[in-house]
Amino acid sequence: MIKEENLLSIADIDRIIEMAWEDRTPFEAIKIQFGLSEKEVIVLMRNQLKPSSWRLWRERAQKISHKHVKKRTLDMLTFKCKQQRIISFNKISKR
Repeated sequence: MIKEENLLSIADIDRIIEMAWEDRTPFEAIKIQFGLSEKEVIVLMRNQLKPSSWRLWRERAQKISHKHVKKRTLDMLTFKCKQQRIISFNKISKR
């Protein structure tokens, strides 16, 4: 895994960490985008996070059943928020 981390830019590592923290982003999406398996993401997170943050993330990732595509329900087939279309077409009023 150390070789994998050396091939990734700091921005890539930051994005992987961000994706791993997101509840709706499955490990398969990280695999497609960055080529890292679930085990490699776990090692990367352990190396990059503080010990307390690592424990919080690991506990959270184990509880979330939809971190894998095969375990998702039909309403979770997309990665976007239901309001994303509204936001992208600027329909939300500005305050």
